[in-house]
Amino acid sequence: MSAERDAASASPSAALRLRRVNDAPVRKDGAYVVHWMIAARRPTWNFALQRAVRLAEELDRPLVVLEPLRCGYRWASERIHRFVLEGMRDHVEAFAGAPVTYVPYVEPEPGAGRGLLEALAADACAVVTDDFPGFFLPRMVAAAGARLPVRLEAVDGNGLLPMRATERVFPTAHALRRVLQAELPAHLAVQPLPDPLAERTLPAPIEVPRAIASRWPSADLDALLADDGLAALPIDHAVRAVDGVRGGFRAADEVLGRFLSERLSRYGTERNQPEADATSGLSPYLHFGHVSVHAVLDAVARREDWTPAALTPGGNGARAGWWKMSTEAEGFLDELVTWRELGFNMARLVPDCERYETLPPWARATLELHANDPREHVYDLDTFDRGTTHDPLWNAAQAQLRETGVIHNYLRMLWGKKVLEWTEHPRAALEILFELNNRYALDGRDPNSVTGIMWCLGRYDRAWGPERPVYGTIRYMSSENTARKVRVREYVKRWTEGAGLFGG
Repeated sequence: MSAERDAASASPSAALRLRRVNDAPVRKDGAYVVHWMIAARRPTWNFALQRAVRLAEELDRPLVVLEPLRCGYRWASERIHRFVLEGMRDHVEAFAGAPVTYVPYVEPEPGAGRGLLEALAADACAVVTDDFPGFFLPRMVAAAGARLPVRLEAVDGNGLLPMRATERVFPTAHALRRVLQAELPAHLAVQPLPDPLAERTLPAPIEVPRAIASRWPSADLDALLADDGLAALPIDHAVRAVDGVRGGFRAADEVLGRFLSERLSRYGTERNQPEADATSGLSPYLHFGHVSVHAVLDAVARREDWTPAALTPGGNGARAGWWKMSTEAEGFLDELVTWRELGFNMARLVPDCERYETLPPWARATLELHANDPREHVYDLDTFDRGTTHDPLWNAAQAQLRETGVIHNYLRMLWGKKVLEWTEHPRAALEILFELNNRYALDGRDPNSVTGIMWCLGRYDRAWGPERPVYGTIRYMSSENTARKVRVREYVKRWTEGAGLFGG
């Protein structure tokens, strides 16, 4: 079994996931191997951790897992911190008794963690990290590569298709789907190990050097997660943690299990119904790396009694039929794989893909043509933030975002379209949408959420008629039409305690 796993690790598909960040050597006389865990924050189904474990075994050196949490990044809040910290507490338990030195570090103030990675790398053989194309992580990894005296490798564990399997930016989901249908069967032959530490022989864990542990002490996670434990950190305390929502890979497993047992059978017919609660709830866990897409596919496959052998290369890009699973499972996988990986493709190849200028030319042309059209309503950021527009359904969606960190998938589209309609210019709409989403959404700051926002202004879409004021030929949505298509009366009552648009 071990030989088979090593052969899989050396396959062309695995090689596409591994990227050398710098030209420094692997130092064979180093004291340990470091896994710098920054995106795939999980001990299971983790290509990057698996690579670090393999290096440590080959070099016969201990493994150190460093999982840091900064506080100086934009939109740092109690909501985000608590979700990540709950995952870190899971890792303390998961790595206990394993041949791993786990170092959870939480910055007490911006910049306090500067130098920690370099200090650990000074005696390391190599450093292995995550290759994640969103937010500030690409810049951080590139800067670290320039500073470290040993090799820094970045491993792509983001999706089923390695990001470097193509250098083409896909304009539509259909275009990517055709490539997935042609190439995924070969890549599914190489899966991350459910437990990267199983059947591996590593030296005993080491103590972190005293000078490092003294300057950058490991976080007291129980204290930070206690009531008011985050009060002293310089983060946004107005964005509170979400009651009843817990982060971490164990919580992700529970959410996935509930979805498969209670909701997947209703996914095809009810996922667009805000009152039906038929969506997966996995988006925050995917964003923070608490669950792997490979693990989700494996769970769906077991439920469907399916194996990758059912797939044959080729397809016409159609959404249904290629996976050879139930209609509900195929609909879910199209969202999980096609639409999610579309965003990662764009983020890797167009690093500034949140900018207005990266919208399709046709979309920018029609938006600019109608940029000066009169607006019946124009709101500022504060009005949007507080959810005090004239529209009860929009206000309800914003209230759900503020309180829970998510918006129902279908209503998120309407939410974005209305901000476009109620701002002075599409550029201003984008700024407001990213500010609200990145501040409140648990799955914000992610290539997938960038896809959702930019879709509202035409990315991955086509021109629609008739041409309308403000929208031009951008796809139009209204609260009235939405209320006719899906059930929202109880949703609005729940989040705004008023019927408004829908009568008494």
